[in-house]
This record gives sequence, C-alpha cells and structure tokens, in this order.
Amino acid sequence: MTRQGAAAEAPPVPLLDLVAQFEDLRPAVEEAMARVVASQAFVLGPEVEAFEAAIAAYVGARNAVGVASGTDALLLAVRALDLEPDDEVIVPAFTFFATAGAVWNAGLRPVFCDVDPETFNVTAGTVEAAWTDRSRVVVPVDLFGQMAPLHEIASVARRSGGVVVEDAAQALGAWRQTAEGDPRVMAGVGGTLGAVSFFPTKNLGGFGDGGMVISDDDDLSERIRKLRVHGGRQMYHHEMVGTNSRLDALQAAVLRTKLPHLNDWGNARRRNADLYDRLFLDIDEVRTPFRDPSCYHVFNQYTLQVERRDELRAFLSERGIGTGVYYPVPLHLQPCFRSLGYRPGDLPVSEALAGRVLSLPVFPELDAARVRRVADAVKAFYVGGW
Repeated sequence: MTRQGAAAEAPPVPLLDLVAQFEDLRPAVEEAMARVVASQAFVLGPEVEAFEAAIAAYVGARNAVGVASGTDALLLAVRALDLEPDDEVIVPAFTFFATAGAVWNAGLRPVFCDVDPETFNVTAGTVEAAWTDRSRVVVPVDLFGQMAPLHEIASVARRSGGVVVEDAAQALGAWRQTAEGDPRVMAGVGGTLGAVSFFPTKNLGGFGDGGMVISDDDDLSERIRKLRVHGGRQMYHHEMVGTNSRLDALQAAVLRTKLPHLNDWGNARRRNADLYDRLFLDIDEVRTPFRDPSCYHVFNQYTLQVERRDELRAFLSERGIGTGVYYPVPLHLQPCFRSLGYRPGDLPVSEALAGRVLSLPVFPELDAARVRRVADAVKAFYVGGW
C-alpha cells in the first residue's frame, strides 16, 4: 500500500474534539447537571455564585460576574464605564468580531489599531498610534491564548485618563510576569475590567454560551450585576437600563466541574505546541507561533504563518486534517464598518496576517502520533514525500 493510500484510510484529525474531553468527564458532569435539575434553580443562584467565586479565586480577583456570553461580557464591561455616545474605544483590527461589535453596540466608536506581526497582539506603540483626544478605552485582546503587554498598554491609556478592558476570551489560564520576582498577572485581571468567554471551543468551555466579567473594582462589578438583570438588583426596580444577560446554573455547574482540569489541559496544549515547533524547524515556508518569554501561552489556537495558505488548507482537508483560519478579513475592512472610513493598506500587518494565518489541531486530547501526522502532511505540501 502506498503512503498516500495509508493516509487516506487513517481516521480524521479534527481541529477540535469535544467528545473526547466529555467522555473523560462524563460521570462528574452528569452528576453536576443532575444536581441543578433536581434543584430546579436554573437562573443565577448558588451554582452561579459558587462558580463566580471559583473563577475569582483562580485568577486572583475580587469580583467575577457571570453573564450570558463572552460577547455580553465585553458589552457590559464597556457599558459599565458610562461613556458618552461616540467616545472612541481602541480595538485590534486582527481579532474576532465581538471585540469591535460590542463597542459598536454600546453606542461607542471603534478605532482600529494594528498588531505586532509576531505575537498577533496590540502593543503600546500600536495603541498610541491610534489614540486621539476622543479615546477613552482600549480593549487589548489576548489573542490565541497569549496575553498582550497590558502593563505597557495601561501606561499609554493612563496618560490620557483612559481605561483598559482586557479581552481574555481566548486566554483563561494564561499569565504574564513582567519581571523576575514580580507576581504573575493572570489573564482577566490585566485591566480595570476583563472579559472571559466560556463558548464550547474555549479552553474552559461550557455546553453553550457563557461569559464572565472579572474586576477588582467593586463599584464597576456591582454595575455589571445590575446591568445583567435589566438594570437593578431588586426585582422590578431599575436604576439603569440593563438587559437580560445571566449565566445559567447548568452552565455554571458544568464549568465548575471542568475548572480543576484547566491547568492540565493548558499544559497538554503546550506539549503539543512544543512538538509542532520542533517538527516545523526545517520548513522555511512555515513560521511557528512566537512566544513572548514573559508569558505563559495556553494555545487556544496553534496558529502558523504560512505561504500559499489556502492551497495548504485544501491539501490538509483532503487528508482528513482539520484547520481553521482566524481571521480571514481584518475588522477595519469588514463591510459593516465601512462608514468608519478605513481603506486597504491602512493597517498593513493585520491585512498581511489575514492572508497567511492557519491554525492546526492542538486540543489536549491530541496524542503525539496525530501531531506528527499533521506535521508530516504540512511538510509534504512544501517539500513533497507524502
């Protein structure tokens, strides 16, 4: 049998395998869900409060407020700041849509900035280049599981009285240590407010949507608790116009069951990333993810920069290997933001990355043999031999 024929018979390698993770945890998860069903307390309540306390303890924050999604975590975090209509909020051009969409839906004006070509994250320099007299907030994203340089970005914002809202949707469990001997700063607490997502594909994923706003600011956290229940803590008494954005008890119970495994899953993702890095050393057309030495990267995605990206992706798909492109169109060039006046060429790094990035399977249950199979297929595309 030829090598190509053997590969065709091999089982697929999906980009993510949630079933494998669930099977390992099935008894504990089903017990937690049964507990909620028996209580018939489905909205907020003790399960949510216990999970909020667990996340606050995990990241070392005073407050964690559960909401309906990661998108709502961003939206309510920005709304809690009580800004004026059309105040500017600086966001990356190279990230998931929710970061800018939340700003827009809060009645504010997103201003896009470019990112670092190696880390994919915004920097103090790119934020400063986008800052204007109308800028009030910057929302750095810890993209793909590696924290942005939040301490440097915060210095830029503070000079003009601005605020940092950290988008840590992809990075729960990551940390940054700015200098030897300094305490580690966990993802989610690097700004005045931090937004986290529990979408099923995240490193800590639920069985549906879910999110959380993390903060050491008691007053802002209380505002978010009100905003998530139509603007008041007492039923039928509304101090502000809020919305319905509550983390439900079933999600909280599932997530609290999974939380003790998060660090082990992060370590497994890093082991897979380490192996990929070694296997791709001799391929000139492939650039592996840069790791900031001050960061602990949790690899929500393992994202390469490659030549002939779309051809490579088709080649891998034909061989049963799942991939993802995060993100094919930078936000400043999305049709819905055309009125903001951005043009091709305005943010060249983001535009170049959109044509070069490709994410490979890196989930914790992925074994070394399958990592090697994926790497072999990438090598075969560039140097032949499959």
